[in-house]
Amino acid sequence: MNWKKLLLLGLVLTAFTATNLWAVEGGNSRKGKALFKKNCKSCHGVGSEGGELTPTTNTMKQWDRFFEKNTDKHPGDVFKTVSEKDLQDINQFLYDHAKDSPAPATCG
Repeated sequence: MNWKKLLLLGLVLTAFTATNLWAVEGGNSRKGKALFKKNCKSCHGVGSEGGELTPTTNTMKQWDRFFEKNTDKHPGDVFKTVSEKDLQDINQFLYDHAKDSPAPATCG
């Protein structure tokens, strides 16, 4: 194998590894959607007591700020009962589909 092929293979492996590490640290959006439906929609559905809440309710920055600073102000118990990893996944789902994201979406 010549040096160009080895270099290309090394770059591909490095990019793959970096992408996978970032995805784990950032949360799993797909899992976050299921967790959001299970843990949040009962209080934040259409016409519910907590008011309707979807990913497009906030911007990406607003979602990150909420999960960094405001979870202790939430009146419900969900932030006390859901694991840190699950909260990270929910945050990733909301962030990925926020109103200013490349793929805004509701919870469906």
